[in-house]
Amino acid sequence: MKFDRLRQEMVDKQIAARGVTDPAVLAAMRTVPRHLFVSEALMDQAYSDFPLPIGEQQTISQPYIVAEMTQALQLTPDDRVLEIGTGSGYQAAVLAQIAYRVYTIERIYNLYTRTRKLFDQLGYHNIVTRYSDGTTGWKDESPFDAIIVTAGAPEVPRVLVDQLALGGRMVIPVGNQYAQELVQLVRDEKGVRQTDLGGCRFVKLVGEHGWKEI
Repeated sequence: MKFDRLRQEMVDKQIAARGVTDPAVLAAMRTVPRHLFVSEALMDQAYSDFPLPIGEQQTISQPYIVAEMTQALQLTPDDRVLEIGTGSGYQAAVLAQIAYRVYTIERIYNLYTRTRKLFDQLGYHNIVTRYSDGTTGWKDESPFDAIIVTAGAPEVPRVLVDQLALGGRMVIPVGNQYAQELVQLVRDEKGVRQTDLGGCRFVKLVGEHGWKEI
C-alpha cells in the first residue's frame, strides 16, 4: 500500500504537474510497480525525482524523463515499439502498458538475464527481449511504429531511422558524453522531421553506431 501511494504521488507531483498530459502515459506510470525494477535496498527511493543505479554502471531513468520520452512517441494500442537499452526494464514495462508489442535490446548480459526473468514474473508477455548491440536495431522485425533509445548517442544512428515505418516516431538523446538534447524524429514521405525537446543526461550509448567501448 505504501508503494501504491508513492506511485500516485509520483505521477501527480513529478509528471502531470510538469506538463505530461497523455492519459495512456499517466495511466501506465500509475500502474507499473517501479520499486520492483530496482534493488531491494533502493526500493524506498524508487518513486523519487531522480535516477537510480541498477548495477553495471547503468541507471533507471528519472520518472519524469520516462514519461516525457513515452509521451513523445505518441503511441497507440496497435504500435510495435523498439527499445534500445533494456536496462532495468522499467521503460519497456511502461511502453508495454500502451503498445501492442515491445521489442527491447540489451548489450549487458547480466541486465538482459535479470530483466527477462522479471518480465516473466510480472507477466509482461508482450515484451520480446534480445541480447545484442542495440545500435544496429532489429532489422528482422522492422519497420517499427516507434523507436526509443535510452542512452546518449553522439549522433542519430541512420540504421535506426531506416527501421522506422512511414509515420514512425523516434526519441533519442543526442550530444556528448556528459550532456545531451532529447530529440524527437518523425519519418514521413518527405523525409525526417526533428524536434528538440530539451536537455537531458544519459549514460553512453555504446555499440557499432554509438560510442566505442574503451
